[in-house]
Amino acid sequence: MMLGGARNQLVGVDIGSQAIKVVELAGTRRGRVLRSIGLAVLPDGAVEEGVIRQSSPVVELLRDLFAKLKIRNRNVAASLSGCSAMVKRITVRRSEGLSLEELIDEEAEQYIPFDVHQVNLDFDVLEGSGRAFGAGWIGAAEAELLDVMLVAAKKRIVEDRIQVLEQAGLNPMVLDVDAFAMQNAFEISSGRKNGCYALVNLGAQELCINIVEDGIPIFSSDSPSAGSEITKEVMRHYGVDSREGERIKLGRCLLRDNEKLDGIMQGAVENWTGEIIRALDFAGKAHPGLAIEGVYVCGGSCRVPGFQPFLEKKTGLKVAEIDPFRSLVFDKKRIDPVYLSSVGRQAVVAVGLALREIGDK
Repeated sequence: MMLGGARNQLVGVDIGSQAIKVVELAGTRRGRVLRSIGLAVLPDGAVEEGVIRQSSPVVELLRDLFAKLKIRNRNVAASLSGCSAMVKRITVRRSEGLSLEELIDEEAEQYIPFDVHQVNLDFDVLEGSGRAFGAGWIGAAEAELLDVMLVAAKKRIVEDRIQVLEQAGLNPMVLDVDAFAMQNAFEISSGRKNGCYALVNLGAQELCINIVEDGIPIFSSDSPSAGSEITKEVMRHYGVDSREGERIKLGRCLLRDNEKLDGIMQGAVENWTGEIIRALDFAGKAHPGLAIEGVYVCGGSCRVPGFQPFLEKKTGLKVAEIDPFRSLVFDKKRIDPVYLSSVGRQAVVAVGLALREIGDK
């Protein structure tokens, strides 16, 4: 994806469970330029599993971030996390007398686990419909089948997200899904759209897995199993607040009682790895012959000590961290490379959102 003119540019705003991340990019002759990046930590309970519980602190932090970063562009792309939006790849058959929108509305109800009248639906016909997966051209009957990526989000959650952005003086132009934004950022940073790989976003309250083949998402899943489970156990055992719990979790605080901490860490790492392996196995059964080449991780909890080596050992796959700034140009006098290195894993979705443009679906 190339960034369009300045009028079409959007600022990426990722409202997570633990922090808000804001990224502003620009397209120039030198390439994609990172203009601004900022992160603000949210108070506990403001956002839970993708749902905004307390709008005031979110609005205030958004205003402060845009002011401190001196971002004039108020047109933004935001996203919903997997726990607040359902993403599913489905196959539908063309029907005479029905538009594609009408057909999707008819088919969607059987895939959505809640009242279809209470959700906003969107869809995209996947590239390669009319072909057998991984094979040659298929017969006329099968050619009437379309592979569609269906997205459903509860109207209330969508409306709350839009309202918060507008209260902060922003214009929400695109509402994406974390999994797709993560994929956009990975493709730009790695320079690859071919091959098969798994993208894993391990945040504070959600574990998002997106398996992609040749640029097309083939399986997506989300789990509430994430970094906060370690933090809560550390807080309970050591009698510390959430900030200190985070420092202990990420190995930034030395403790005498490391045996208990090691046990807490190992239990969570095994749990996360099990979730990822189940997703890989499910995708492999649904798509025989699938050859996943590697696992690429991001999110604030992906650097929990021992997680990446353990995941690599159990899956037998290369595990690497996504660097969303790898292909971006930036002024080292304005933006500290050390800071980028420290926040990169948390900024992946925001970078993916900043790649979107006005008019994108």
